[in-house]
Amino acid sequence: MDIIVLSPGTKREAINRVVRRLKKWGLQAHVSRGAERTIVGVIGDTSKITEDEENSVRAIEGVEDVIRILKPFKLASREFKRQTSIINVKGKRIGGKKIVVMAGPCSVEGRDMLLDIAGKISKAGASFIRGGAFKPRTSPYAFQGLGEEGLKYLAEVREKTGMPVVTELMDPRDIDLIEKYADVIQIGARNMQNFRLLLEVGMSKKPVLLKRGLAATIKDWLMAAEYIMSKGNLKVILCERGIRTFETATRNTLDLSAVPVLREMTHLPIVIDPSHAVGKWSLVESMAKAAVAAGADGLMIEVHEHPEEAFSDGEQSLKPSVFKKMMTDLKPIARAVGRTI
Repeated sequence: MDIIVLSPGTKREAINRVVRRLKKWGLQAHVSRGAERTIVGVIGDTSKITEDEENSVRAIEGVEDVIRILKPFKLASREFKRQTSIINVKGKRIGGKKIVVMAGPCSVEGRDMLLDIAGKISKAGASFIRGGAFKPRTSPYAFQGLGEEGLKYLAEVREKTGMPVVTELMDPRDIDLIEKYADVIQIGARNMQNFRLLLEVGMSKKPVLLKRGLAATIKDWLMAAEYIMSKGNLKVILCERGIRTFETATRNTLDLSAVPVLREMTHLPIVIDPSHAVGKWSLVESMAKAAVAAGADGLMIEVHEHPEEAFSDGEQSLKPSVFKKMMTDLKPIARAVGRTI
């Protein structure tokens, strides 16, 4: 007993009766009200619920069906929600007909550079500004980000351009600071299985962009999403950014097959980050086109005016002029698959 489907027009008292019954058994309930149906997701170990207890739920007025899900990721599953989730971020809809583009520098290096890049990508059609204020680096001696100063610059970009802010959270102790400035909290690949961090953002009301881990299976990835959702935050966006394989020609191996696989398994929207996947700016546009053709809901692209001077990931960053051309070239591909960009 993992999902309880309520009939259209079910009264609040009936819903409360279902929730009280679940709490009596030590389970939690997540109520999701849709246009036609209200769904109650059951959180906890439902294997201990007997057939008689399950039937007692079926007998509650307004209960249309009780469904058991064999998958370990319940709330993220397509069974929990058949339609793809659309996450609204300040009027920008992730998961809808329009393919959103999140663009900007890998690291926020300064105010002037950020404002300059933001103005150019906004005019080219970007929907979100992305940039790291706290940077996870392989070397402890490398540039680690500007911290709150960088967050303030991102917030200023939002005020000037209207683009919501996507930035990475690395430490649970920084969540209040990130929430103050960001519109979407990014969990990086290295932290995909940092379960303490996932539970923390699960209690946030901000949408979460969850990047796939370096060697994570799709099941691992969806279980990480389930950690976030189990705490009540269903606004999770999955981001494929390449996985580590034996291939060395590119930085990582972009798994575009993950898009149709995820479409069958989950209702969560899917973003592709070709920049981190290929690691070379000359390959980014091709993979962005392929991602749109595969059915991605969004793209994350790194852009820098002077890649050769970038504090991090310059090799994979597009110049604004190249980004603008790419956005133009993506439009007919988006139309071909019934989308816009």
